[in-house]
Amino acid sequence: MDPIITVKNLAKTFSLKQKPAGFTAGLKSVFNPQYKEIKAVDKINFTVESGEILAFIGPNGAGKSTTIKILTGILYPTSGKVNVLGFDPSNERQKLAFHIGSVFGQKPQLWYHLPPIDTYNLFSKIYELNSNDYQNRLNFLVDSFEITELLKTPVRKLSLGQRMRCEIVASLLHRPKVIFLDEPTIGLDVVAKRQIREVIKFLNEKEGVTIFLTSHDAGDIEALSERSIVINFGRIIFDDTTEKLKKNYIKSKIVELITENPTKDFKFVGGKIVEQTKYAIKVELDTGVSPIKKLLNYAVKNYDIKDINIFDPPMEEIIAAIYEAPNV
Repeated sequence: MDPIITVKNLAKTFSLKQKPAGFTAGLKSVFNPQYKEIKAVDKINFTVESGEILAFIGPNGAGKSTTIKILTGILYPTSGKVNVLGFDPSNERQKLAFHIGSVFGQKPQLWYHLPPIDTYNLFSKIYELNSNDYQNRLNFLVDSFEITELLKTPVRKLSLGQRMRCEIVASLLHRPKVIFLDEPTIGLDVVAKRQIREVIKFLNEKEGVTIFLTSHDAGDIEALSERSIVINFGRIIFDDTTEKLKKNYIKSKIVELITENPTKDFKFVGGKIVEQTKYAIKVELDTGVSPIKKLLNYAVKNYDIKDINIFDPPMEEIIAAIYEAPNV
């Protein structure tokens, strides 16, 4: 089966007008403006298969938003080819819109002063949905996302988590095959984030919707995606499984030792103590310098070990390490 998204040598360059210092130079620039070319996306290639949940991640200014805008037809590429569900987004944006959905955490599509049901009814007309099909679809989504009590409440009175669930419903009314989610959990509390992630998993598993996810929240990436693409300075620097992403960039381990005797005299060289109680200690270990075996030998020799736990560092630290790496 062919990929549902194909990107070949995609590039996008913006011309930024320069503002020279000084009155004379500024006056000259009015008649002879100088421009600087900024490569937002620099000849990237990737494909997305049907049913995937893909995390498309990178720091601010890396090219994520530009790429999504090109994939959804909002921006024209400078060069390269893009195919989404058999459509060229730049030239067939209106046709493509009937087959994709999008949710942008900071750019709501629901009318702020009106209840969600009003936006849903409008969307049913925009997408030319049959009345019976629309009502059946709406009922299904309302029940699945548990928003019955929110339908007639003005959007401005909804919490961020409630609003995001309603936003996702709006994007699914026309049964899209691909949904683009840009920072879907931004600003949400822990409970609301969990609910949104469960909703995303639901629509992927039950309806086979392909998810193109961008997020700075490491929890989103770890909980949802099996594959990750990392982009920085407009170039793709990683494209593989999320598990391999963690393995490639993990330089340390967290080792927890639970002992029968007090740990106050713990003096292992090569590990950083991150947490310590009377009978337990957590050590961050640079595995490139000190192998775990060396720490365990020290612990067994000096303490009566009750239990040992070994953890990877938090996903946030792994992503930060990627962004800070010299070759990125």
